[in-house]
Amino acid sequence: MTTKGAQRRRTGRPVGSPPNRDAILASARREFSENGFEGTTIRKIAAGAGVDVALVYHYFTSKDQLLLESLHDARTYELTHVLDGDPARIGERLLRQALTVYDDGDALVGLIRAAGTHEEAAKALREGIGEGELIQLLNALGQPQSEVRAALIASTLVGLTTTRSIVRAGALADADHDTLVAWYAPTIQRYLTEPLPGG
Repeated sequence: MTTKGAQRRRTGRPVGSPPNRDAILASARREFSENGFEGTTIRKIAAGAGVDVALVYHYFTSKDQLLLESLHDARTYELTHVLDGDPARIGERLLRQALTVYDDGDALVGLIRAAGTHEEAAKALREGIGEGELIQLLNALGQPQSEVRAALIASTLVGLTTTRSIVRAGALADADHDTLVAWYAPTIQRYLTEPLPGG
């Protein structure tokens, strides 16, 4: 086989690697997390996935679509695991799962960065707060003022993620999960289960 022939066969991802679409989405999540929407390019996403730019466009029509699908496909909470166990520690279980999801992936960081400059990302973040897993959790708990509670919890988690992963403020960026749970879980527990003013 000639060198040129070998090069032609290596176009795209190597045999045995993850499916192209999944690799592109994973690369997109990393890029949006690190650079925001404006600073991310299709070329960078393709390079991170080890594919040609044309292959990205084969799966996704635009950077907007790629943003929304990469965030939609990201890991989310397992609410049954949050609900199972002592109700007095549900805030701790929710926070531990959130920390695991956010520390292991780039979805929320990417969404927060993109929401500052891109309306579709801001809309996705609003819809996630108003219609997502937090609302489902609060409905399962039978709590009144579910929209207010979801917004309060989301503001805590988004603020923590921003300070920890984007601003990288020392005390929060360096803290382990047990320390963060000790600091934040009581507040999240109150938002989840205790009466709110005006309720």
